Amino acid sequence: MTMAFAIHIGPILGQSNSKKNKIIADSNTAKAEFIVKDVLMKGLFERAYGYVIFPNIGKGGFGIGGAAGNGAVYEHNKLVGMAKLTQLSIGFQAGGQAYREVLFFESKKEMERFKDSRFEFSAQVSAVAVTAGASANVKYTNGVMVFTMQKGGLMYEASIGGQKFKFNTL
Repeated sequence: MTMAFAIHIGPILGQSNSKKNKIIADSNTAKAEFIVKDVLMKGLFERAYGYVIFPNIGKGGFGIGGAAGNGAVYEHNKLVGMAKLTQLSIGFQAGGQAYREVLFFESKKEMERFKDSRFEFSAQVSAVAVTAGASANVKYTNGVMVFTMQKGGLMYEASIGGQKFKFNTL
């Protein structure tokens, strides 16, 4: 059995308006699906200082893996920019998956760190998988909350550690 895996990591600034519009539309759909899956997330979206929605992240690997995705960035529920997520991982992993991810920022401080492209997750960080009521007891950790939602695929490993982000203003 042969497994091929490739990730294209291109700059967001070079994206066409139609690609940006698709990412924004997909982000709106993902937001609605997060809320359908866990109605309590509606309050998180309303109260967070800011958030980033990555509607389509592709992840795969066999020993060495990677993930990539584009997203829309909101501050006070207003679209302010686009973001790029990249991740490289080494260790026991096999397969591929597609998922969504949303990062909530508690205050301006964390939001500005993200917008300065100085934000990344260490290997110890984990996300909460969205299910009905999953957000009820989740608290901000260092000013950030992260939720993921599986879209498809099968992969033995589902961490978010090692993710790096790049922000671009609209």
